[in-house]
Amino acid sequence: MIVRRLGPGDIAAVRALNAVYGAAFDDPETYRADRPDDAWLARQLGREGVIVLVAELDGNIVGGLTAYELPKLEAARSEIYLYDLAVDAAHRRCGIATALIGELQHIAAETGAWAVFVQADHGDDPAVALYTGLGAREDVMHFDLPPRPRGA
Repeated sequence: MIVRRLGPGDIAAVRALNAVYGAAFDDPETYRADRPDDAWLARQLGREGVIVLVAELDGNIVGGLTAYELPKLEAARSEIYLYDLAVDAAHRRCGIATALIGELQHIAAETGAWAVFVQADHGDDPAVALYTGLGAREDVMHFDLPPRPRGA
């Protein structure tokens, strides 16, 4: 297995990763192959603060993660938010997720990030067990606040 970071030329790879996400999260509509366009994906993959890692086995993407570097203002440091992580069902419990997170931790150290943080949903016992084995747990609440146009 090879773990590697995607760059602007890895459009097919990010589309394959989106297919893995869609299947793993049972949400193929959100991660369908025809969105966004290639130029958008290339721009995002070229941003330093966007970290997309894939795990490849025999030339196929079997897992990956998407993370974002968040520069802080209260101190000269950043944090990395692990936003999505998925492994193809046929390849789970083989150390792929741990290898992906390990590479993200190396990137965090290289960039001087203070921490890597991730959320897990109540009831997602495999994710909770994985993250518990790798770091310290904090019980927090998450709120989604909708955008609101001015004057609304």
